[in-house]
Amino acid sequence: MPEPRTLLLLRHGRTAYNAAKRIQGQRDVPLDATGESQAARAAAVLAAMEPTFVRTSDLARARVTAEQVAGAAGLPVLADARLREFDLGERTGWTHDQYAEACPEEFARFRAGEYDVAPGSETVSTLLGRTLPALDEALAQVPAGGLGIVVSHGAALRVSVAEWVGLPRGSAMAFGALGNCHWALVQDAPAGGGAPAPQRLVAWNRHA
Repeated sequence: MPEPRTLLLLRHGRTAYNAAKRIQGQRDVPLDATGESQAARAAAVLAAMEPTFVRTSDLARARVTAEQVAGAAGLPVLADARLREFDLGERTGWTHDQYAEACPEEFARFRAGEYDVAPGSETVSTLLGRTLPALDEALAQVPAGGLGIVVSHGAALRVSVAEWVGLPRGSAMAFGALGNCHWALVQDAPAGGGAPAPQRLVAWNRHA
C-alpha cells in the first residue's frame, strides 16, 4: 500500500474582528498583532514538517498567515479564491452581541452552524461547490507520504471537512470551533473493492 498523502488545513491568525467577535465573512480584514505572532509561531512548527506546497485563500488574513509559513519553509504561496470564507451577506460586520439582540432566533441558528441563514449569505451548497474541488486538487498534488498545507477560514473549513470526510450534511458542529492558527490533518483513505473512499480526518484543532 502506498503511504497516505496528508493535507494540513490551517485557519488564519487572529484579526481585530475575531477579538471583538465581529462577523468577517469575506470582508478583507488584516491580521492584528496577536495574529501576526500566532502565524510566526505556527510557521516555525509547520516548516519543520517539510510541506511540499502552501496554498491559501486570497483574503489578507489567510494570505499573510500563509506567507509566514511558506517563508519559513522556503516555498512560494499559491492563492486560490475558492478557499475564501463564507460570504455572510448582510450580517458582515455585526458583532455577535448586535446580532443576538437584533435577530435572536436567526442568531441562534447561525451559532448552531446554519451559516447561510443570514440574508444575502452564500449557501452551504455554493460554498462546498468551490471549496471541495480546491481541496481535492490540493490533495492530489501531495506526493505519497508527503504533506501539503492549505490556509483558509474557520467556518469554511469546519463545514468543508465534515462534508469531505463523508459525514451527513449538517454534521459540522460535531467539531469544535477551529482556533486561530490551529489546524486539521486529513489523509486520503485507501479504497476497498474498487469503490472511491472519502478522506479521513486524523487530527482536529492542533496548534503550535
